[in-house]
Amino acid sequence: MCGIAGLVGWNGQEDLAQIATAMLTRIGHRGPDGLGAVVDDDWALGSVRLAILDIAAGQQPMSDDNGRFWLVYNGEIYNYQELRHELEGLGAVFHTQCDTEVLLQAWIFWGQACLKRLNGGFAFALYDRLENRLILARDRFGKRPLFFARHGKALLFASEMKAFLAVPGFHFRQDTGQIASILGTWTPLPDQSGFEGIAQLPMSCWMSVDAQGETLHTYAPLAFAEGPAAADETEAKHLIRQTLRRAVELRLRSDVEVGVYLSGGIDSAIVAALATELNGKPPATFSVTFDDASLDESPEQLAVSTALGTRHQALRIVAADIVESCPQAVYHAEVPTFRSAFIPMFLLSRATQQAGIKVILSGEGADEAFLGYDLFKETLLRHAWTSMDEDTRRQRLGRLYPHLDHYGPQDIAALTGLYQQFATETMPGLFSHEIKFQNGRFSARLVKGAGDPFTAITGLVAAHPELQALSPVQKAQWLEYKTLLPGYLLSSQGDRAALAHGVENRCPFLDPAVLDLASRLNLRFDDGFDEKRLLRQAFADRLPASVVNKRKFPYRAPDAAAFAAARPDYLDLLLSDAELAKLEYLDAGFAKRLCAKVLTKPASEISTKENQTFLFLLSLALLHHAFVARQELPGHPLQRPAPPVMRMVDLRHQA
Repeated sequence: MCGIAGLVGWNGQEDLAQIATAMLTRIGHRGPDGLGAVVDDDWALGSVRLAILDIAAGQQPMSDDNGRFWLVYNGEIYNYQELRHELEGLGAVFHTQCDTEVLLQAWIFWGQACLKRLNGGFAFALYDRLENRLILARDRFGKRPLFFARHGKALLFASEMKAFLAVPGFHFRQDTGQIASILGTWTPLPDQSGFEGIAQLPMSCWMSVDAQGETLHTYAPLAFAEGPAAADETEAKHLIRQTLRRAVELRLRSDVEVGVYLSGGIDSAIVAALATELNGKPPATFSVTFDDASLDESPEQLAVSTALGTRHQALRIVAADIVESCPQAVYHAEVPTFRSAFIPMFLLSRATQQAGIKVILSGEGADEAFLGYDLFKETLLRHAWTSMDEDTRRQRLGRLYPHLDHYGPQDIAALTGLYQQFATETMPGLFSHEIKFQNGRFSARLVKGAGDPFTAITGLVAAHPELQALSPVQKAQWLEYKTLLPGYLLSSQGDRAALAHGVENRCPFLDPAVLDLASRLNLRFDDGFDEKRLLRQAFADRLPASVVNKRKFPYRAPDAAAFAAARPDYLDLLLSDAELAKLEYLDAGFAKRLCAKVLTKPASEISTKENQTFLFLLSLALLHHAFVARQELPGHPLQRPAPPVMRMVDLRHQA
């Protein structure tokens, strides 16, 4: 795992080696084990390294024997051993045991066709000195980040946007249209960054950059496989166990110890059980727990740890921890966030790093593949609404949220009216998310004159006419894979939270074979309500019954009430008219009214949409402060020491 950064087409007076080093220093938290760069007349690229494979010889940048190709790479190719064996059969000669060299040789032998062969979470930059061409590429699920921006005639790229703070003359400005879209859909869309002129390379894409400009290509469109994979449920459960076992096995490949994050749910418990089985010994496990019983899953975490015999460490989170660490976590997230649940993960990664663990496995991606979210049940129910009689509607509504103790007749009555209102599609292609987006519509009111906050996501759906052939639930899956998963769960709460402290997170449920199997088995609920039934049953004999039988428990953390109680100094960014005025796109009147209510009224009187909007507002202000105004945030100095320089290759003036 590493962080990468660089630029091509530079014609300024500043020294490229100094710029590259400064860019990499800004993201040094991603790779504290070393810094390396290669510099030529008008281009430079480099990496900061988190040493996991072939620690002695896996330095970057890496080149082929002829010096034509130079590669910097962030992530892991989990099937690198199989690819290496195949490449050796074609005549490739290797000098290291790391996956970086496998990726380099794969591009040399197969070109862009190699991308479909890669099973991993990665982002890389490769410069071809013969063709004077830069290649940027990213994994199929958006596990690892990669941003790029034009700056004069140069193109900049980096794993995190904060690297651009080191480029002379580069300025950040929040993008009004993107901000409105992010607030409306809860998350950046695949190409959005929230800042003008900065784009994300979308997941499953690669880009070629040369003197003629940039060309973008998709190498692995998201698709749901068809055709049965099993004759009966017994075979289906066997295939689930077999496929997940292989996915975990691949992600255990490491020259350093691999730990597991335990959430308290079935997904991470399965990962921990398989890791124990494959390693022949229990892994180190890590969890967050809360004083608030409504948020806490420590009994289930301890049940799994005890059953497997793991070396378990729990990090107790109180509201004050959320408030204290919020500015630092937002700085690492780099995008507006609608809830605080990424902050405990930011703190957990620090505890994991302090325990000496560089690599962890998690259960992320299981709910998307195996339909674990309430969203999928709600979509099925709404889609069938007009075909059901009143008794059937009430009966199914009564079983909708088994994890909510307070769910009762009053809630069922309210949902009846709501589902009646949203029984037919009004936003083309977005039927499954229409109710969810109502909160986003409220949040988008923070942006004055923004227009329709759903223009961007409507355009994204319209650009994929193949969605029309999918079922309502598959469309919901597609949207989750394109929005909340890469935009929040794998980024703010995943990669950025973990790599802020030099910890790599790996997700077995995001193995392509797992999604393929889940699609082929057509894993659905018996009647729309028994979520992840086959997945739970497949591992029922290996895990505590309390975890196997537990229904989806949404992971949450203390939100707006924590800030209202603590009143940290940085709230002046919201309470000062002068500070609010710096966010020129903001509807200051709406923001003030929202803050007044959230910060003075009891938590019970703050709605979900108000809580969400307050957190969006706070993160927007913190991001403006750090990136646009370039002011230090509490606990997070802008200037940080560079990792030790491992390698600086200067190609300038060479023949």
